[in-house]
Amino acid sequence: MNKHFTSVISNQFGKFASKEFSPKIQTFINKSYVKLMGLDMSAFKNPREYPSLNKLFTRAFETVPALPKDEDALISGVDALITDAGTITDGKAYQIKGMSYNIEDLFGKNHTKAVAKVEGGEYMNFYLSPKDYHRYHMPMTLKILSLTHIPGKLYPVNFPLLRNKQNLFIENERVIIECEDHKGRAQVLVLVGALNVGKMLVTFEKEIQTNSDIREPKHYKYNNLTLKRGELFGWFEMGSTILTFSQKGSIFPDVAVNQKVNFTDILGKIL
Repeated sequence: MNKHFTSVISNQFGKFASKEFSPKIQTFINKSYVKLMGLDMSAFKNPREYPSLNKLFTRAFETVPALPKDEDALISGVDALITDAGTITDGKAYQIKGMSYNIEDLFGKNHTKAVAKVEGGEYMNFYLSPKDYHRYHMPMTLKILSLTHIPGKLYPVNFPLLRNKQNLFIENERVIIECEDHKGRAQVLVLVGALNVGKMLVTFEKEIQTNSDIREPKHYKYNNLTLKRGELFGWFEMGSTILTFSQKGSIFPDVAVNQKVNFTDILGKIL
């Protein structure tokens, strides 16, 4: 599956998902999708109120869940499945058990110092399925230092490919967000594109155009940009994956592989 083929599929699906059909047809499409995927819509609008499938995918909460009162609690910024988690060793993390990759290749040339900073620290992989809430929020309060959009392929990020496709995260399109926490420790968030992900949107950087004709990485730097724990910072237009990397001694995670998590769930402590 080459980049052109996966991009064409994603573009065509994106066009269908973005199209606003007549209310009757759109209601049928939306309700069929909800039933097919088994979506829990209890915290959202009625499916018929979304004018396109894409608006349903990127739905916002009607009432945003409350954050834990403990300010040192590390939260899940997404509704997802934790497909792997562990310690970064010799510059490597795992896309799934038995399938390692070099984080230097994942981060790209604009974030080489961050590779050394997170050595010996913690990584977590969050897979957002097509039925999950697609918005992403900050897992802790972070100062945003820089962002790089790296174009790439759009392979599916599902279990068969996670287990068998070497360097899946590295080959796919991604957005690297380098941050630091309240003690100046490195925290890196990586958004990974996938098949049928029309766009990855980031609220604080409007210049990013994912799933486009961009060929070279684009890098952005920020001054005095801090996002609070739980704050929305974007969304996938379909399910995909978020990877987090934390400097050694900055967090104490309490998670398990194949654990289902929801936004605001406590995943450990910020040290």
